[in-house]
Amino acid sequence: MGESPHTVTSRIPRRAAVTMVTAALLAGVTAPGVAADTRAAGQDRPELRKATQAFVDAGFTGVQVRVNDERGEWVGSAGVRKLGSAAKPPADGRFWAGSNVKTFVATLVLQLVAEGGIGLDTPVADHLPEFGLDRRITVRMLLQHTSGLFNYTGGFGPDGKWVPGIPAAGKEWLDNRFRSYRPEELVRFALSKGPAFAPGANQDYSNTNYTLAMLLVEKVTGRSYAEEMKRRILRPLGLTGTVVPGHRTRLPGPHSHGYYRYQDATGRWKVVDISRQNLSLLAGAGDLVSTTRDLHRFFSALNGGRLLPSKLLTEMRTPHPKMGYGLGMFVQNLGPGCAPVVRHNGSPPHGYGALMYSSLDGRKTVTGAVTWVDEATRGPAKDFEKLADDLVKQVFCEGRTAG
Repeated sequence: MGESPHTVTSRIPRRAAVTMVTAALLAGVTAPGVAADTRAAGQDRPELRKATQAFVDAGFTGVQVRVNDERGEWVGSAGVRKLGSAAKPPADGRFWAGSNVKTFVATLVLQLVAEGGIGLDTPVADHLPEFGLDRRITVRMLLQHTSGLFNYTGGFGPDGKWVPGIPAAGKEWLDNRFRSYRPEELVRFALSKGPAFAPGANQDYSNTNYTLAMLLVEKVTGRSYAEEMKRRILRPLGLTGTVVPGHRTRLPGPHSHGYYRYQDATGRWKVVDISRQNLSLLAGAGDLVSTTRDLHRFFSALNGGRLLPSKLLTEMRTPHPKMGYGLGMFVQNLGPGCAPVVRHNGSPPHGYGALMYSSLDGRKTVTGAVTWVDEATRGPAKDFEKLADDLVKQVFCEGRTAG
């Protein structure tokens, strides 16, 4: 949903740690060791094996990682595909990629800018007058999260207090996870809450921005968002494992399973398989099925200059100072001795997370996916950012070895 598996509730009060029962459950289902495919590189990468296994050691049920760099391609997986099974996650299985789709949508919008169909600094209201948007909100502000539009999955109001949104977390989401939403419904709900701040005055991550960006693509092209995605990105790059699911709830092909754990009215703990979920809740903002191979191909092509003119790629990778977010991607400095990276991670509401990192020239990428047993505290997702940083530093930082 957001930029990482804990985005939805990262600023909502919650318990600080996973329960001992959950820890015991996870310990009982994770499998030691990493199944690594190093055919392309022709060599083992112990530092990558260790960084991959670290996700499982932290409580994630499964992880798959793909690294492409000057040493070739390394693919590994660890943990289990499904609770109660010893089978490891498929090395190139499908997964709910969540907010990784924001980079795809931003690319579509910027392609239309390059073609002259829209202007980056023109009012969104010129193209979508039906919503009565503040005319100060520009296309750039949508892609940069500076529009001030309330996040329909919940956000902070002008007074700094949390305002609930459409159920996207916890048991309430679990009970409604197959519900279908129309993108216009999501936008109108957000507008009913009023703005979080004046357009351009601040920056705050809001799914509403990208649902509007998706509708903008449809209005300007006269074709559906899914069709434009296929026509402009998926088919040209051969991304056969990637699809905009619409209202479909099943992951197609081999995949790992995500779970949600809760306490019922009698006090008993229950674990629900949430591999099926309806991502129309996050239209244009988190509704993508993909693979590590496809995320690599897309992000490498984008940063290698194959999808956008250099001027617009530069705009995309110029970060706003508050969040380090440009137009559809973050720009991150990993620290001393590390090359700068661009990234966008993601997660649907629960149980799945995705990684997408690249060097500025697109020649070096890290892509991956994780699954876990989610719950009110988000379980092991609290460790996601640190584990992801530790993994990517093995690739982008000179002299780094697994310690």
